[in-house]
Amino acid sequence: MAKDEEVLVVPASLLVELGPFSGFESAVDRYLPALLDRSNQSFRARSIVEDDPSFKQLIPYVILECNDEQQTRLFRYTRGKGQGEKRLHALQSIGIGGHISIEDAQGDDWYRNGMQRELSEEVVIECGGKDQIVGLIYDDTTEVGRVHLGIVHVMQLSSCKASPREDHLLDAGFLPLDEIKLGASQMETWSQLCLKNLY
Repeated sequence: MAKDEEVLVVPASLLVELGPFSGFESAVDRYLPALLDRSNQSFRARSIVEDDPSFKQLIPYVILECNDEQQTRLFRYTRGKGQGEKRLHALQSIGIGGHISIEDAQGDDWYRNGMQRELSEEVVIECGGKDQIVGLIYDDTTEVGRVHLGIVHVMQLSSCKASPREDHLLDAGFLPLDEIKLGASQMETWSQLCLKNLY
């Protein structure tokens, strides 16, 4: 991790103002306008905010979903050592995403710029798709959770055609929802929360 990488954050006081929550929150309309308002956003050194819970790093967390043979399938992978957040290595995930960096600060929508960049860096999507924001995640029970705020997107793909672009997405591919649920205990907390609240 570059010491001077600057990432998008919002002040923790904003969450308190909007109504603090822990876990998964589906009332996105209550939070999103303020979270995505540029006047509430700033870029700060990641090396500092990783240990400063007075700021929350906004993280897009995109679930790739498709339907095949009359069943819902999700893109699942295991986090390898090449991934930036070492506290999540070897855990399974259904979410793709990462920090919004200062390089994404072009045009009006910094957040969506960063989401698209993260997605294109991590996976190759070979079909059409449409994404929708379905929830927020804040996990104050862990060190890594206390400094991040996840914005959960479900991207409905027209077919099950996506593959990992990065080597650190191990054992990646689409699996039936039932099979993924069976392995939920091997998953990172955010993925467990998504499975429980969305599926």
